[in-house]
Amino acid sequence: MMMVVRIFTVMTDTVIMKTEDIKNWVDSFFSNRNNKMMKVIVTHTDTFGGEPNYGWVNRHEFTISRSAAQHNITRQAKALAGMTGVKSDTFDYDTGLTIKPRGYHQVIFVDFE
Repeated sequence: MMMVVRIFTVMTDTVIMKTEDIKNWVDSFFSNRNNKMMKVIVTHTDTFGGEPNYGWVNRHEFTISRSAAQHNITRQAKALAGMTGVKSDTFDYDTGLTIKPRGYHQVIFVDFE
């Protein structure tokens, strides 16, 4: 039985791995890409002086496609918060969104997992 071994350099360290191990490593590394859905956590609260006050908090969760547009995520989050049809300003951060409805002293945080 012939065993195939690959030698390659990762970040200046030489690594020797069997072909099967390389395949398993690549599969586990890219396994999250195969998961096409992501969990979204919506936190809706009041503000005081423009800052979140957390005097009351409503939290919701939903799942959505990883390829969903920001507009679709914002629309679903606003619907869960009861703000459908309310104009708002949306700020995009790497780990989530902040939605500030115009004319309301409230804020909606959208976090991705």
